[in-house]
Amino acid sequence: MRITLVAWALLALWYLWDRAGPIRWLALGDTDDNMRLMQVRALLDGQGWFDLRQYRMNPPGGFDIHWSRVVDLPLAGLILFLELFTTTPLAERWACGVAPLLPLAVVMLALGATVRRLVAPGAWPLALVLLPGAVATMLMFMPLRIDHHGWQLACLAVTVAGLCDPRQARGGLLVGGASALSLTIGLELLPYAAMAGALLALRWVWDRAETARLQVYALTLGGGAAIGFALFASEANRVMRCDALTPVWLSAVVVAGALLLIVARLNPASRGVRLGLAVAAGAVVAVGFALLFPQCLTRPEQVSDELARTWLNNVREAKPIYRHPFRVAFPIVTLPLIGLAGAVIAAWRARGRPQAVGWAAVALFTAFACLMLLWQARAGPAAQLLALPGATALAWAVLPWFLRHPLLPVRVFGTVAAFVAVSGLFAGLVTRYLPVDRPSANTRLVNRSSGRCNAQPQLAKLDAYPAQTIFTFVDLGPRLIAMTHHNAVAGPYHRNGDAILDVHHAFRRSPAEARAIMRRHGATMLLVCPNMPESTVYRARAPGGFYDQLAKGGKFGWLQPMPLPRNTPFRLYRIS
Repeated sequence: MRITLVAWALLALWYLWDRAGPIRWLALGDTDDNMRLMQVRALLDGQGWFDLRQYRMNPPGGFDIHWSRVVDLPLAGLILFLELFTTTPLAERWACGVAPLLPLAVVMLALGATVRRLVAPGAWPLALVLLPGAVATMLMFMPLRIDHHGWQLACLAVTVAGLCDPRQARGGLLVGGASALSLTIGLELLPYAAMAGALLALRWVWDRAETARLQVYALTLGGGAAIGFALFASEANRVMRCDALTPVWLSAVVVAGALLLIVARLNPASRGVRLGLAVAAGAVVAVGFALLFPQCLTRPEQVSDELARTWLNNVREAKPIYRHPFRVAFPIVTLPLIGLAGAVIAAWRARGRPQAVGWAAVALFTAFACLMLLWQARAGPAAQLLALPGATALAWAVLPWFLRHPLLPVRVFGTVAAFVAVSGLFAGLVTRYLPVDRPSANTRLVNRSSGRCNAQPQLAKLDAYPAQTIFTFVDLGPRLIAMTHHNAVAGPYHRNGDAILDVHHAFRRSPAEARAIMRRHGATMLLVCPNMPESTVYRARAPGGFYDQLAKGGKFGWLQPMPLPRNTPFRLYRIS
């Protein structure tokens, strides 16, 4: 553990040095990262612990954000600590740089424990070497990636370590606690939490001696979820909604935990009876959920058909992996498939030994993650993380053969080639150096424009004007309020569908309708950034609409162009 923490510290220092430029400019690249910073700022400025509304978006009512405060705590703590030594802006920047690296330490420790138990006592350094090659996973821990995904992946890594723990009580505690914490943070990894519970139940069905693991898991899961709800559920999450740990999911988790505790306490000798009890417990939870909360049987966001059709169904990361370009999909799926193969082979080789049960759990978990990619590409980071034990097992079996080969070229080049193959790094090399599915000139233009539109120095120029509400693209709203003193009308947060649709309607419909919508939201300025991805959607889907006319140089009596410094990517107008 000490060596692992030293390795983490060295890796963290490297990433902080490598990303010093983006940290300096607070280059939060995702809308959620910007909104997370705004949530922490609001908390430190005195906003209530259970009030997660963002009042600088669509004022005065604000935006209902479905998150919890769990992930706010380390970021807020780092800011307060660094403010003892420097200014608040610098404290924010370096806190945003350091905070995502904290859950990486948890992942490295949990991954090392898993590999040590399943592969070999000395194999854990190899797993740590393979980890940086899981690019989709590592992106969640990069400096400035301050949203909750890194912490949820850390919970997933602890879950796998708990599944493989030979000590039953500790293993049940780790799986139940990690699942409860992950659900308190958000529901993104709910399917994995359910899968972990199913694996523990099946393990008990197979071997009644596993009753202690299942009992501790059930108590920790139900109790942890209840504690998480009491401490972190916002005021808006205490109603019957389906997109967070609300009373809906809390009741399901607590009932599931209680039923698992009961059947584990009964612990009948017959395997068939144990299977029947486990199936009955699952059926009670499923049927009860369907009868009591039918509104949650469809998509949890509960958005209107129009918003789903025009926005949510088109979110890139929510699409299946096979609907992404090859250059995106191939590097994501390669490591999970390698890890799945490695876990299956390791499980077969471990049959008859204590590690067999752990490998079976890892193989099933990895297979589940691969199937999740066929549903949504956002499963990529979790799938790559779950693949690492299997990939490590393959490397541990293959690399020594090359290292012991009598021919020097085979020892050197064969070892390197084997490592590149087993780690999945070859996928990135293929998409980088071979002329496969290259981005078009238009895609490169849009990507460059997106970078300029979100650049802090460019947005800071808007502070030359007094603070006011600016009407702009949905995806630019969070960055605008994080980098300037202005308010925005909308951001990509599904509970606020009316405001999001209003922005869509304004840019797609007639100029008269656009003006009415902007004035209804109290906006006094209009900000656009040509060729930002969202702007291309408006032009493609609504030719002749307000934004298409504006982009072509259209003039409107109620819009007055406002001066901005040269070389700015923005166009700013006064609304009258």
